[in-house]
Amino acid sequence: METRPLTTEVEYEACVDLQRATWGSDFRELVAPALLKISQKIGGVCAGTFHDGKLLGFVYGLAGYVDGQPLHWSHMLAVREDHRDQGIGKMLKEYQREQVIAGGVDRMLWTYDPLVARNAHLNLNRLGARVLEYVPNMYGENPMSRTDSVIGTDRFIVEWDLTSGSTSSDPSLPRDAAVITVASTDNVDETPEFPEDQTVLVEVPEDIQKLKLTAPNEAQAWRILLREAFLRYGELGYSIAGLARDRQAGRAFYLLQRR
Repeated sequence: METRPLTTEVEYEACVDLQRATWGSDFRELVAPALLKISQKIGGVCAGTFHDGKLLGFVYGLAGYVDGQPLHWSHMLAVREDHRDQGIGKMLKEYQREQVIAGGVDRMLWTYDPLVARNAHLNLNRLGARVLEYVPNMYGENPMSRTDSVIGTDRFIVEWDLTSGSTSSDPSLPRDAAVITVASTDNVDETPEFPEDQTVLVEVPEDIQKLKLTAPNEAQAWRILLREAFLRYGELGYSIAGLARDRQAGRAFYLLQRR
């Protein structure tokens, strides 16, 4: 496999096809070939991982400024379904990091859905990014696709300090910590209890994409729970130390610690 910039019309079209394959045929936020190409001329990154000429995954980001300081906003990352969990996502982010640093930028921001455990593991455990903010419906009620309309588009904004490189750690699961989870989907409006212990575990489903298609009420219950939990614990000054897993039970938890 090799990771490099996209350069040909065929590669740009393959990138658009992969966007549809990842986010659905009705995905309305496609980045067109022209933008994929132009962004690279003004400090953006559009790169793919290839094997025998086939695009396995891509990463796309834009250059910009916040408070007068340069930064890179990573807008998209996708890997073909049959090649996931093979380290390609991390490979793409590392390549993106190298390109951004070469351009004189030392921080990168992006968003991801807190309900996607796979992305949480990559972003927090493998790359060492840190959560800056929880934003309810960052992209609106239904701007992406039909599946997003089920539960909205809440997102974490995360920051990656490019000078520190990536880290690879799997937080251990504290057995005596309080666990916040979806106990029932019968009443999604029921207010859960949020203990204020030093360490708290907030559970996240292993496969939210499947739930959105097969059990939308349960998916909505998870969205409401995590939204209330992260907004509350953010106000209380908790930070997210990573994603801890109980692999034997097939469960995953955000590890929150009071600062």
